[in-house]
Amino acid sequence: MKKHLLLCLAASLTLLACEKSGGEDPQPAEKPLSHGMIVLGEKLNNPYTVQNVREAYSNLYPTRATSDIQPTNLYVRFLPESDEDFDILKASGVRMLDHPMDYRILEDGDYYHDPTLPEENITWHYAVVDKEFHFPDGIYYEVLDECFLSENQATATRAALNVDWEALEEESYRLTGNADLYCPGGTKGGTQPSGRITISDPDYLGGKPIGLSGVQIMTNVFVKFSTTYTDRDGYYTIPKSYSGNPYYRVVFQNSKGFAIGFNWILVPASVSTLGKNGPEGISCNITPESDYELFTRGITNNAAYDYFERCAGDLGIAAPPSNLRFWMFKGLSASSAVMMQQGTVYTAGFIGQIIGSWAFLAQLFSPDITIGTKDYGNAFRIYASVVHEMAHASHYVAVGNGYWNPYIDYILRSFIYSGFKDAYGSAEDDNAGYCEVGEMWAYAMETKLLEDRYHRHLPTSGTGYWFYPQILTALMERGITCGEIFSALTPEVTTRAKLKDSLIEKLPSSQKLIEQAFERYR
Repeated sequence: MKKHLLLCLAASLTLLACEKSGGEDPQPAEKPLSHGMIVLGEKLNNPYTVQNVREAYSNLYPTRATSDIQPTNLYVRFLPESDEDFDILKASGVRMLDHPMDYRILEDGDYYHDPTLPEENITWHYAVVDKEFHFPDGIYYEVLDECFLSENQATATRAALNVDWEALEEESYRLTGNADLYCPGGTKGGTQPSGRITISDPDYLGGKPIGLSGVQIMTNVFVKFSTTYTDRDGYYTIPKSYSGNPYYRVVFQNSKGFAIGFNWILVPASVSTLGKNGPEGISCNITPESDYELFTRGITNNAAYDYFERCAGDLGIAAPPSNLRFWMFKGLSASSAVMMQQGTVYTAGFIGQIIGSWAFLAQLFSPDITIGTKDYGNAFRIYASVVHEMAHASHYVAVGNGYWNPYIDYILRSFIYSGFKDAYGSAEDDNAGYCEVGEMWAYAMETKLLEDRYHRHLPTSGTGYWFYPQILTALMERGITCGEIFSALTPEVTTRAKLKDSLIEKLPSSQKLIEQAFERYR
């Protein structure tokens, strides 16, 4: 990736509102955060290396053998080369940062790229793994340090040694020149960080903060590294205790399985720094005014989370693939459900014309859904775009790649040939039926889900085009469920006429109603 592209991508990030937790609802703070590239200072002496902990142990317990302190973990760095490498590491339980954990951070940010590596390469990724970790074949790695984390010892060993572990940790910080980083105003023995991450949609519930649902929260102080997920309401508790002030980060890898990317550097899911804060935890409320780019990620995250929840609940339709991957483009208005990670075959030349220099990235980290947010002035439009594409993703699950390949090819061709103005072509074009059925379904679902969320009657989305989503909206309004309509979306349904026949076959008792709806819009 060329540097000028990174700079263009990183532009316009401004402020995330954060504060220490403690209030009933998170409130914006005044201190801005940097969302550019992390700036590293000098390398620090890691107080958790076995060598350093043994020296501290000798100071506190001079008559004991330093062999009492055995490695519990390895501090390593990996050099992934592909999306598949990330998937393998994730499946192995590895959670990584793209910057080293034992350097002073002069300026925090959302990403880092090792200056010794070419800009178009994936950067080193740093992790803490168990001492017995089995390193996957074919992924290059380096062991940087053998480490000792007392909480990771076997329970019996920890009890038998009869050690004041808090004093040992503090002594190791002192010996390594990091005394100022240990318990600066905190609680000796550590505190489990907890808090709430929220987002405010001005059009929903009067702008009341609601939880940022299912996002991953990462914390670390040196190699004491931990992650957890927020719950539906945005609450989190980190499983590790800290005596120092951790760095906090939001990773848009959701507990439902989907990821929102791409970050400013080559990684599957975007990362947003929340800065260095106290061990008690932090709470943040994201608003359009505080940081619009993070706000768009948050609304996308919550729309996708809600959609997965409703598929498992009242909608009665198939959920999209659990490993769904979003890409967000603030310079584009159009969105799509290309489902590339799932195995669709895209028209390379057309993809290149649409996303330009990012086309090679599409092959390295294949997106399923792309969301364009250019000129999107509010959460309502972002939410509408996301649920529309999610409805397509459910349709994809029902019909597979054999259906989706001609559908996406049609969309891309129409988009290019219209001068990037219209992805839908006309009813006379080859394979137009795929578009007609797919867009009728997605626009009808968009209308329903928006009405359900915002509690207001809306005109059916997509009525200005040559196809008629009003047909399906009318059927829903007359009691035919989303699940019943979805059951008619079989791989053979490639035209409006076939959709009508399939609906009648699935719902013979509603034949007259179905015929009336299709007859009304011709």
